[in-house]
Amino acid sequence: MTRDLSRLLRPRSIAVVGGGAWCAQVVKQTLLMGYPGAVHIVHPKGIVVEGIASVPMVEDLPQVPDAVFIGVNRHVAIDVIGRLARMGAGGAVCFASGFAEAAAEDADGLNLQAQLVVAAGKMPFLGPNCYGYVNALDGALLWPDQHGCARVERGVAILTQSSNIAINLTMQLRGLPIAYTVACGNMAQTSQAEIALGLLDDPRVTAIGLHVEGFGDTGAWHRLALRAAERGVPLIALKVGASEQAQRATVSHTASLAGGDAGAAALLKRLGIGRVRDLPTFVETLKLLHVVGPLDAPTLSSISCSGGEASLAADTAHGRGVSFPGLTQGQHGALAAALGPMVALSNPLDYNTYIWRDADAMARAWAPMAAEHIGLTLLIVDYPHTDATDWECATLAALQVRAQTGRPVAMVATLPELMPKDVAQRLIDGRVVPMNGLTEAIAAADVAAHLQLPVARPPLPPGMARGGAVLMEYEAKAALAEHGLDVPKSVTVLGKTASGLDGLTPPFAVKGLGLAHKTEAGAVLLNIAVEDVPQALADLPGTGSMIEEMVSGGVAELLVGVTRDPAHGFVLTIGAGGVLTELLEDTVSLLVPSDEIAVIQALTQLKCAALLDGYRGKPAADRDSIVDAIMAVQSYVIAQADAISEVEVNPLICTPTRAVAADALIRIAKD
Repeated sequence: MTRDLSRLLRPRSIAVVGGGAWCAQVVKQTLLMGYPGAVHIVHPKGIVVEGIASVPMVEDLPQVPDAVFIGVNRHVAIDVIGRLARMGAGGAVCFASGFAEAAAEDADGLNLQAQLVVAAGKMPFLGPNCYGYVNALDGALLWPDQHGCARVERGVAILTQSSNIAINLTMQLRGLPIAYTVACGNMAQTSQAEIALGLLDDPRVTAIGLHVEGFGDTGAWHRLALRAAERGVPLIALKVGASEQAQRATVSHTASLAGGDAGAAALLKRLGIGRVRDLPTFVETLKLLHVVGPLDAPTLSSISCSGGEASLAADTAHGRGVSFPGLTQGQHGALAAALGPMVALSNPLDYNTYIWRDADAMARAWAPMAAEHIGLTLLIVDYPHTDATDWECATLAALQVRAQTGRPVAMVATLPELMPKDVAQRLIDGRVVPMNGLTEAIAAADVAAHLQLPVARPPLPPGMARGGAVLMEYEAKAALAEHGLDVPKSVTVLGKTASGLDGLTPPFAVKGLGLAHKTEAGAVLLNIAVEDVPQALADLPGTGSMIEEMVSGGVAELLVGVTRDPAHGFVLTIGAGGVLTELLEDTVSLLVPSDEIAVIQALTQLKCAALLDGYRGKPAADRDSIVDAIMAVQSYVIAQADAISEVEVNPLICTPTRAVAADALIRIAKD
């Protein structure tokens, strides 16, 4: 169900229900923002707040309100929200706590939250346990505390599941224009993705930043990603917390590698949502996207008047997905003409201080660095907080470079406090990005240069099943072979006497059945000749065994696994396989379903990719066979989505002609 949030988020009239300091603060902050609409107060004792007299009940309001702040206790809040819904109010913020977030201490919390949702019916509300929102575009807010927002004509929207983080973000002094700040609370009815969808309806929103603790309905996030891409509004997320896994006691290597954060990372990548790891980078990335939008290349130029800063820029980018390409012949010629023979030309560039204070000369020297193939040009300038008069030339030169080249340009202070707020605003007005901190600037460029369109097909819903029984290896291989997976020829022996070996080519792998980690249990014997099979069977633990042909000619071993992640969907993990899987931790995670192109790209991202291409004279693996094997595992998962909890092939032995599943595991789901 998609709710219309327009009246709630962009109200023409506001009502505050309740008294006390919190409610009074809502009225005060609304008036301070210059809200042009009507503001009403509901309180049974006829109080007056900021010169506004209250009415006893919501039914006594002179008009049906568009947005209502409900600042009463949880029991009364349920009654009030029901009354508002029946009146046809546009929406509400439920400030009261003691609902689902307190369920561990208060058994009534979950039940009361369910009653709140029922009472609201079709009327949207934020919360409970929610601070509400600030709309700095229209001066409208339902916010019971101080905030740092100022009126803007356009800007970014920030949604967070933490009210305190929301307040702190509004207090930033980095020049980021914030159009909306929304605290999502418990999201009993209206989810974070739904709120963001409502904000996309406002063309004044340039980018959306999401502080996310958990995703919930991945389908809603997919709809948000598609709509945002359609509107040209980039999304970034600060994702925190490890996801809950359905299976606590995992039996596969995949589950230990794909747990925690891998599902969240795969979901964000699939949705085309850029990910940041800290609040400063969150702010700087939003600022970059607000001013210039996504970058068209992961390439940087750096300009400074210090060799130390040039080296620092290069080192900061090391290991990230951005680079400083060498100067082209055209750049070299233009720089030489502008700077003369005394300056060593390179990227990053130390242009010395010969032209300092001459804004036009600085612009001529800087402009060649903002070439067409450069995604973002970093002008490294630290403004002193004592007397910055002599730094005016740098501001003027930066604005000239942006106007002349039309390329993305950022003025970067190596330390966040060395970018004055008034300078930042001038730069933004001239479409130059003021960036507070060199590390944050390069991290933001990395995110902005790698934003992708969302995958049109939504991820496979995970359901709520938990892990159950584990299939025998021969059963797992047979099931996967039906979907096209190449498996060795084998026979199953249920005692200690070998039979049926005539159709197999030695040497053999002899394995005990019913063990998840057979190598660690000593239940795998390799390179067994025909005459040695009886002794091998006698030496293995258990009463059941599997005898199969050895796979020869392997150049690499991979892991291919899928786990059911209740927070994000089915996570497909591809990585270095074999007995050192956990030690190497060389994996890439995708969501099911993924197409062949995504699988091919994932293989190239592995550290062990060099082995697949032929390493130190060895032949290359058959990439097509590897992709076919991965797609076969995924095909089985899609066909049995309601029935499986984990699937793993480890190792998938990759040869120049085949990709063969030497071992396979399937764990059946249970409700």
